[in-house]
Formats: sequence, C-alpha cells, structure tokens
Amino acid sequence: MRLNHIIQHKRIYESLIYSLIAFNILFLNKPSKAFVPYIFEPSKENLKETSVNFGKTAAKLIYFRQIKEAQRLAELSVQINPKDERLWAILAETQIRSQQFKKASFSLKQAKKINPQNAKLWFAEGSLELQQKQPKNAAILLKKGLTIDPKNSGAYFQLGNARIMLNQLPMALRAFKKATTIEPKFWEALNNQGLVLYEIGEIEKAIEIWRNVLDIEENAEPMLALAAALNFLSKGNEESLKLTKKALSLNPNYVSNQYQAEQLWGEKLQQASKELFQNPSLLIVVQRAKETTN
Repeated sequence: MRLNHIIQHKRIYESLIYSLIAFNILFLNKPSKAFVPYIFEPSKENLKETSVNFGKTAAKLIYFRQIKEAQRLAELSVQINPKDERLWAILAETQIRSQQFKKASFSLKQAKKINPQNAKLWFAEGSLELQQKQPKNAAILLKKGLTIDPKNSGAYFQLGNARIMLNQLPMALRAFKKATTIEPKFWEALNNQGLVLYEIGEIEKAIEIWRNVLDIEENAEPMLALAAALNFLSKGNEESLKLTKKALSLNPNYVSNQYQAEQLWGEKLQQASKELFQNPSLLIVVQRAKETTN
C-alpha cells in the first residue's frame, strides 16, 4: 500500500490598491478646494500580512479542492513574501495536486533553504520523489527528515515503501516496525510488514500480521492478501474463498496484478493471488471484478 484563478494576480493586487485608495478618499481626506489624490503605499509589514492572508485563503481553498484558485493565490503570496517557508509549502501542495511535480520540487527546495530544520519539508519532498518513482532519492530525503523528527511514523512508513521499491526488504521491514512502534494502530504500516514477510518466506508470520490488521481495519488489501496466503497453504479452503469474495466486493481493483504491484505487492504474493483466482467457485466473482474495473 502506498500513501502518495479565482482572479488574476494583477487584478487581485489592483483591487486591493483601488479599495484602499477609495477608502482614504471617501473617509479620511477632508474636503478641500483642490483635489489632491492620496496614494496608499503599503509598508513591508502590510505586504507581509497580506501574503500570509493569501496563504491562509489558499490553504482553505485546498481543503475545499479548489486547486487552481488556491495555486494562483499561493503564487501571489510567495511573490509578495518569498521568505516565508509556509507559503512555499502551500504552493508546493497546490502544485503536487495539479501534478506539477518539478514545480513542486522547486517550491519545497525554496522552503528548505529558508528553514532547513523543518522536518515536514524533507518528508514532503521525500514523498514527492517516491510518487515519481525515485525511491533512492526518497530514502535520502526521508532519512534526513527523520534525523530532525525521529518520531514521525508516516515518514518511517514512506521510508519502508522506498526500501521495498529498492528491493531492500529487511530494511523495509525495520522501517515499518519502527512506524508501528510509534503508532501501534498504524494499520497500513502493519499491513506492509505482512507484504515483506510473505516475500521473504515468513508466510505464517505474514498471516498473523494480516489477521491483526483486520482487527484494526476491515480493508480489502489485507483481506485479499490473507486469503492468498491461506490458499497457498491449503488450496481452496473455505476461509480464503470467503475472504476473497468480500475483498473484491470492497475493492475490485485488487483483481489486477498491475494494481497489486502499484500497492507494492511482491511477485510471490501476486502469484499466490493468481492461483487463488483460478478456483472455480470464484469464477463469477473474479469476472465481475474485472468488468467493474475495465
């Protein structure tokens, strides 16, 4: 398993300036015979406060999934105040969600230059590298972040995923165990321990792990993984068939070995699921899942 313009900038700024000019003309200036326009010149503090407000609004827009609008405000905020790593981080988030990964990487690097001790920036860049299938780079960035914040379970989980992609299975297992030591009910990290254990031949331990996962979270992945493992040990046993039917009803995508691979299933577990799907009593269930996902 892997964790992964409201208005033009110029118009925003002009609107801000025109509003301030109007405010001063209408309410602050005393009547006079000669018309002397008052032009507002924002101070550095005014601009800084404005940039932060833009950043906050952008963050809210991200929450409501208005990504294009959020990105434009975030871009404006860093133009006004390029020395606030929070604004760069918000911009990076909008770019990631727009799949502008190179731009996002640049934004995160800018943020890290400002505050290299912000572990979340290292974790974010590491996760971005992982998303782009660069596990070696991801591992380096995640490990750096963990030297700053060694109690971040999510970072250990991502590090474990990077290790799987690098085929460094013992190191992956250690990372996942570290994640669940910090957060015992982190079921995704526990589930991935099972993925590793199965690939290194510890099938009984993997089965125990997946049973524990299902006590925490009833999810299709550990359910089907458990079914495949049980079927491997005892072909066609009733529990594995029952689990398979329920798992594919919850998430039919797991009928695909390609999807399994994207979730970091190893070759042995994928093969075990293939053998499971060949059971005649699962023919209709498997066919329905394939039709659903096509």
